Amino acid sequence: MLVVALTGGIGSGKSTVGQIFAQLGATVIDSDQLARDVIERGSIGFNEVVAKFGDEILKNGEIDRQILASLIFKDPAKRSELEQITHPLIRKAFAKVVSSASPESIIINQIPLLVESNHDYKFDHIITVSASESIRSERLIKRGLTNEQIKQRMQAQATDQMRENIADSVIVNEKSEQEITDQVEKIWEQLLSKNVGK
Repeated sequence: MLVVALTGGIGSGKSTVGQIFAQLGATVIDSDQLARDVIERGSIGFNEVVAKFGDEILKNGEIDRQILASLIFKDPAKRSELEQITHPLIRKAFAKVVSSASPESIIINQIPLLVESNHDYKFDHIITVSASESIRSERLIKRGLTNEQIKQRMQAQATDQMRENIADSVIVNEKSEQEITDQVEKIWEQLLSKNVGK
């Protein structure tokens, strides 16, 4: 089994890269989805987050992720408090998926905040997706984010250079889908040979 991290800043195209890896045969886990799952109504995470941030983050009895995001991206201390609750739960959920996977799997964890999480995970290979801030901003505006929201989120994340410094492979996602597919396929071949050699 090979456990791989796939990281990159907001708007870099991690999801697109993850989809291509999934088509090639990888088991792809989205840490953002795990983050949503661990604070679903009725979970321990839900109770802890509401206890910490109060009922104002609720809408129709569920945690409103937009309200929560607007709180934590304005205040690094609040973001840290949220991460102290969610990160151990996300790691636990990820470990559960890994333990139930077949021994020859290549598991790819799409994890935006790898650098920021102080490497609480052990990975056999780290891939980062890079793209210029202007290209990422264009993509995020199309997704409906405001310039202010984009700025807050980018400032809350590590830089491409910081991510590239810890990566074994770098994918540059600034041009066509074909170009990104070619890069992913090349890395997939490396992962397959690495997995056989383990």
